[in-house]
Amino acid sequence: MAALSRFTFDLDLADRPTMSRNIVADLPPEPVGIAEDVVERLVREAREEGYAEGLVAGETNATSMATQTIAAAAGTLAAHAATMTAALDDARAESHKEAVNLAVSVGRKLAFHLVGREPTAELEALIAECMPSLSGVPHLVIRCHKDLADQIRDIATAQIASSGYAGRLVVMGEPDIRLGDGRLEWVDGGLVRDANGLDVEIDETIAAYLAAKANKAGSHIAKESGE
Repeated sequence: MAALSRFTFDLDLADRPTMSRNIVADLPPEPVGIAEDVVERLVREAREEGYAEGLVAGETNATSMATQTIAAAAGTLAAHAATMTAALDDARAESHKEAVNLAVSVGRKLAFHLVGREPTAELEALIAECMPSLSGVPHLVIRCHKDLADQIRDIATAQIASSGYAGRLVVMGEPDIRLGDGRLEWVDGGLVRDANGLDVEIDETIAAYLAAKANKAGSHIAKESGE
């Protein structure tokens, strides 16, 4: 059996100069030092740049928040203004309505007192109004309050004499006719003075007037809200 030979390593590195040079070349370069003042300047510039960016961002955020706050405040103010305007319009309309009703009430009281002082004045005016159209009419009937029958007969007789009316005059006093009211009747026509009817017409006219005012005010508010 052959004897085993021992393996030996060649540790003589002096004969391999090329390998030594390659190892040195592969080593990392030594770090280059930076001057302290340069480091401080770079840090300072970085801080200043960061501060400037933060300042711009803060101003932008503050401006945005201020804009939102102003917009919200403007919306709230507009809502309050609309509410106040509506309340003011309602108060104005109510005040106007009360003023109209007061004027009507005063007018009715004055009319009542005038009729009490001159109860024949309205009927006298009606007789004078119808006389020109009574030519050829055979008879004229006047209905009035029973306490005014004699006075109305004298008034009508005097007007007939001056107008040339040749027909027959009939004056009838009726207890159910109010003082100052009356009716003039002839064949194809007539005139009526009725205080109750006038009151109804006045109330209807006032109601229509106030409704028209309210509708006009409502249309104006709706137009402003739409704008």
